[in-house]
Amino acid sequence: MRGGASAVNERSLDPERRRKWPYVPGLAEAGVLHSPGLAQISVQATASAIRKPTSVVSEVFQVSVGWRCYCGCDNMIKQFLGRLPKKPSKSGDKDPIGRPSPSVSHQPLGPRAGDRATNLSSHPPVISSSGLSYGSGMHVGNAYTKAHVNGDSAASAFRSLPSFKDVPNTEKQNLFNEKLNLCCAQFDFTDPTKNIKEKEIKRQTLVELVDYIASASGKFSEASMQEITKMVSANLFRTLSTPPRDNKVDGFDVDEEEPVMDPAWPHLQIVYELFLRFIQSQETDAKLAKRYIDHSFVLRLLDLFDSEDPREREYLKMILHRVYGKFMVHRPYIRKAINNIFYQFIYETEKHNGIAELLEILGSIINGFALPLKEEHKLFLVRALIPLHKPKCIAMYHQQLSYCITQFVEKDCKLADTVIRGLLKYWPITNSSKEVLFLGELEEILEATQPAEFQKCMVPLFRQIARCLNSSHFQVAERALFLWNNDHIESLIKQNSRVILPIIFPALERNASGHWNQAVQSLTLNVRKLFSDNDPGLFTESLRKYEEEKAREKEVKSKQEATWRRLEEMASAKATSGAAVLVSRPLSRQSSAV
Repeated sequence: MRGGASAVNERSLDPERRRKWPYVPGLAEAGVLHSPGLAQISVQATASAIRKPTSVVSEVFQVSVGWRCYCGCDNMIKQFLGRLPKKPSKSGDKDPIGRPSPSVSHQPLGPRAGDRATNLSSHPPVISSSGLSYGSGMHVGNAYTKAHVNGDSAASAFRSLPSFKDVPNTEKQNLFNEKLNLCCAQFDFTDPTKNIKEKEIKRQTLVELVDYIASASGKFSEASMQEITKMVSANLFRTLSTPPRDNKVDGFDVDEEEPVMDPAWPHLQIVYELFLRFIQSQETDAKLAKRYIDHSFVLRLLDLFDSEDPREREYLKMILHRVYGKFMVHRPYIRKAINNIFYQFIYETEKHNGIAELLEILGSIINGFALPLKEEHKLFLVRALIPLHKPKCIAMYHQQLSYCITQFVEKDCKLADTVIRGLLKYWPITNSSKEVLFLGELEEILEATQPAEFQKCMVPLFRQIARCLNSSHFQVAERALFLWNNDHIESLIKQNSRVILPIIFPALERNASGHWNQAVQSLTLNVRKLFSDNDPGLFTESLRKYEEEKAREKEVKSKQEATWRRLEEMASAKATSGAAVLVSRPLSRQSSAV
């Protein structure tokens, strides 16, 4: 089509000049003015010429060569020839990774590798049956023109890039960005027979990128940071699929099912390793990186903790810990986001795969809290950590939870009373295995408890311990008796034995005389001996009161039995007459109360 600038240029020439410099199809569109002294190239018109058929471009080339001899404009001709496209190859006019030459008229032709990567950065590529796609309106290879090559179209479009050692140092940064862009391609790993070659190319490229980041000797540019986060987002941030699980009782798997492993893990692992090394690298400027590792990025990272694959959760744990340490500006947000995950888990779903890993991160964070503790941190203990004892599936994360709770008590001993009363609030009644866990955690907390705080909560605490001592589940009774094996706890009990012994003495006596488990009986006798040796007078007094109480109970029981016998006799004597049965002597108040 002739028009625009070329038409104006032709009309602007007088007949004599038009005879010397005839209009050449394609050359005018290329922006070559018909004047030897003012010849120049318009970028927009040159791009239009490149879209012409090959024959037109060849004609332009031939005319321009002859014209060069006439006008002697060497520099202009060299620039013009350098901007003309080379002869297209069989696979189409594409760059080394199979992308078509840019057709945007406002961009300079012949962009550098880094520019090519930047132009495509807004649309992560996706492998599909139609080829390698970079978002709407741009496809790699022949997919855009609907001219498919023989075989898989993706295979013709997805090609390996040169190695870092094969390019000069000045081009390594551009190659790094382009390799990152290449690795945004996503494949279907549920079918191991699809895109085998492309998957291997991507894997090798990812390994190269990991090595490059590990050996980086200069600060990462902002463009590289953007490409890294884009590639990580394209590969990691996805909807987690949860397979149906059967045979679940009270939040536990009856058959101890194996965790579900992600078939894409061979590639995901390298992406995680790349991002981990990027965060750890001394060449990563946190002030620049926080523009791309922002709140939205962190939140999507936290969402991945619900993954079924424990390998993925392990990498996420390490990465989030490094992010928390490197980006101080994100620390309050990370703690708040973790709180929200806990709230949803406690009060809504009671299902999340990553609670243990999140608590492990928090254990390290709590360990670094400055003293005195902020009110925000104390509220986190009361509102999030203590209520985590409520879910039935506590066994999945109890070890990490216990560590976090103990860290708080060790940092501020005044929190011991709050923590112990919180444990008593959520103490299980019918779940014996959960009760054993609580007793183990209680021992760790008491070991960090000071005498003043112990005295505030010892009465309700040892009422619960007394109930545990009399549990018919031998592991519960045994674990409660093991508390006396701890020297610090034994010392606290001895200092307050006048309050504690009367509370637990009946439970000790019942165990010693009537518990079905021999080991529990033996441990109970050992505890009795400790009290007897520590304060014989108190032990004797407690024994006397216990015997008196037993005698009263026996007397009350005998009176109740006598009353029932009288009622039965009177009822049988007047059964035939149909008269009401009257009791000659009312039951005593004590009997009625019992």
